[in-house]
Amino acid sequence: MKYLAMTLCLICTSVASSQLAAAEITLTAELQSYSGNGAYLAIYLTNAQGQYEKTLWVAGPKSKYYKHLSGWARASGLQSSEYDGMTGASISSGKTLSISIDLADTYIDAGYQIRVDSAVEDMRDNRNDVVVSLSTEGAGKSTAGRGYVKTFTYSF
Repeated sequence: MKYLAMTLCLICTSVASSQLAAAEITLTAELQSYSGNGAYLAIYLTNAQGQYEKTLWVAGPKSKYYKHLSGWARASGLQSSEYDGMTGASISSGKTLSISIDLADTYIDAGYQIRVDSAVEDMRDNRNDVVVSLSTEGAGKSTAGRGYVKTFTYSF
């Protein structure tokens, strides 16, 4: 009986761990050189239909400015539960943001996209500054931004 119970526990643990498999992904955003304050960035996932899935990172300390990250703000509802524990300082002109996060394997090669919205105080806001498919093929490849982000790269 003990052998059966132990075997069942091992099987359950193995199944549970395989369902929760995650990959460490490094996100790197290099900003353009511009004159102005530090940029706020929202980095988030959308599904194959372009619908918001989850927040990956928010760069910028003051939540009152998050509304300027319009695509992410509308999709996330600006609920603090969507970005708690996933925030950091704003990024200065010409500087690089590099963060590592754990992301479930189920998002990779499944039609999901990483999107980056950017904004700088008293300057233009950029919805979808970067939109890139989350795939093993795209890992390590640099993508040009359309606003304050000069280049964006992710790697596993």
